[in-house]
Amino acid sequence: MSATTYAILSVIIVSLIAIVAAIPLLIKEKISQKTLLILLSLSVGTLFGSVFIHFLPEAVSHGYTLGLAFYFLLGILVFFVLEKLIHWRHSCKRNQEDLGHSHAYHLAPINLIGDAIHNLLDGMVIAGAYVISLPLGIAATVSVIFHEVPQEIADFGILLYSGMSKIKALFYNFLSAATAILGAVIGLILAGKTAGFTHFIIPFAAGNFIYIAGSNLVPELHKHCKLKDTILHVIAILCGIAIMVAVTLFGPGHTH
Repeated sequence: MSATTYAILSVIIVSLIAIVAAIPLLIKEKISQKTLLILLSLSVGTLFGSVFIHFLPEAVSHGYTLGLAFYFLLGILVFFVLEKLIHWRHSCKRNQEDLGHSHAYHLAPINLIGDAIHNLLDGMVIAGAYVISLPLGIAATVSVIFHEVPQEIADFGILLYSGMSKIKALFYNFLSAATAILGAVIGLILAGKTAGFTHFIIPFAAGNFIYIAGSNLVPELHKHCKLKDTILHVIAILCGIAIMVAVTLFGPGHTH
């Protein structure tokens, strides 16, 4: 199959995660905290693993330049801005908690817009990675899937809090997730028409993944300091890294 086919199939799978991840909330009201933290730990491992095992070697294969450093930093900065949007949303939630769900309804569009932008970028990253190589595309897809699962569960919960029915929340969450498909199409077009796109998107994605793992996910794990929890988190992180190693060792068409 071509890079285009792999990219489109991958983002469709990622988009469907929005539905699959929400199924437990359709069956019961809450997912156990331990389960979510294990998922977060796996995500940390896959994100860091994909950066240091796949993305960085590819990005610096033609030398480390000032432009490359700028792309890394831009990847971090863009997700810092998205994180600010999320914090603003949470601030609105706290301010409106005492005013009832009718006011909390305004959280829904804020959440959906922020998530849609995030997924659009994920789609571009996946497409750009597949254009470079099949293993890089697989690594990007696996990393996105693992950090999408806990995120989509949280986003679905916020939509329910805003007053949406479960079916309506599921539908809008899927629409938001499906922007990854649009992102992949944009990424494929840019890769075909702009020679520098693939040189940009890989370090940009590395910056994204480092920021998500280091600034968003790891601090959540540090809030739970019991020895048993820590051991579980370390094991899950190592499993996430092992997944990326397996992609390297056994992925088709490996070039490194």
